[in-house]
Amino acid sequence: MEILKAILFGVVEGITEWLPISSTGHMILLNEFVKMNVSEEFWNVFLVVIQLGAILAVVLLYWKTIWPLETVRSNGGTKIVWKPETLNLWGKVIVACIPAAIVGILLDDWLDEHFFNWKCVSLMLILVGICFLIIETLQQWQKPVVTRLSDITYKDALIIGIFQLIAAVFPGTSRSGATILGGLIIGISRTAASRFTFILAIPVMAGASLLKLIKNGMNFTGTEWVILLVGMFVAFVVSMLVIGMLMNYIRRHNFKVFGWYRIILGIIVVVFFLSKDLGKAAAMTATVSMLP
Repeated sequence: MEILKAILFGVVEGITEWLPISSTGHMILLNEFVKMNVSEEFWNVFLVVIQLGAILAVVLLYWKTIWPLETVRSNGGTKIVWKPETLNLWGKVIVACIPAAIVGILLDDWLDEHFFNWKCVSLMLILVGICFLIIETLQQWQKPVVTRLSDITYKDALIIGIFQLIAAVFPGTSRSGATILGGLIIGISRTAASRFTFILAIPVMAGASLLKLIKNGMNFTGTEWVILLVGMFVAFVVSMLVIGMLMNYIRRHNFKVFGWYRIILGIIVVVFFLSKDLGKAAAMTATVSMLP
């Protein structure tokens, strides 16, 4: 049963990590109905490290774009040289990572304690959904200034990094949602913003996974390791499909459908957890009233 649950979580992670709809919000809801029989330390690690499977999908799909070396012919032979455009891309990715990296390293536990709850998640689901609707409406009368990945400047990268910081602080924002939204606001096309977001995820998710492993350790049972590997593999396979589908979709459509989806999901989260809390309160009141 735990393996089947890992497969389900892997599917949800692979879909929601790349669509701008908040993987955290979906994971919180799913965990209410499908709880794993694992330690709390492993669960905290699982929710983050499962993203490594999704990262591998990006690495594979964008290998030619992110690999900084190439083989060229020279004087009848071949030699390996650096690709300036790729080094430049990684420089921009590093700049975009700085804001979230600083906050994540310094305040990771504090943020989890104060903001990792259904109230924050539902609020950010709805707010960012509304932002998508507004920005996409305004975009109908504006042409993007930047249409290619290589044309994104260091200033653009820093602004996108600041939007990523919002997602790092407030669960439910969606890392991909925040960075794509930031890109759209400063005039980057949907395609270029999405591609930069996918590549930006590589160091961000790898760093977050490493941080969780360092803080929680790796003293897991054999079953827990199998669960983690299964979840990562499923997330990898699903991500390969979802990324390709998303890129094809945004070439012809905007992000409004995701905005509406976020708003509806946020409302569902509020209704579900309020009903749950009211049910607990009613049960407690009934128990107290039965006491002599």
